[in-house]
Amino acid sequence: MFSTGQLIFALFFIFCFTAVIIYSYKKDKQKSRQYFKGSSWVLVGFLVFVLLLVVLKGMVK
Repeated sequence: MFSTGQLIFALFFIFCFTAVIIYSYKKDKQKSRQYFKGSSWVLVGFLVFVLLLVVLKGMVK
């Protein structure tokens, strides 16, 4: 289905892409703590909102 060259390119691309993503994550790890301080409360609020919608839908039925 794929030629040998295409498979080699795909493996090379996946390896390089993964390496760049890991490098970028490690580089930004220190900054993310500073910039996203308190962002967990947004997640908690979203989960409470979804739970409230589920409860209200159950009450209406």
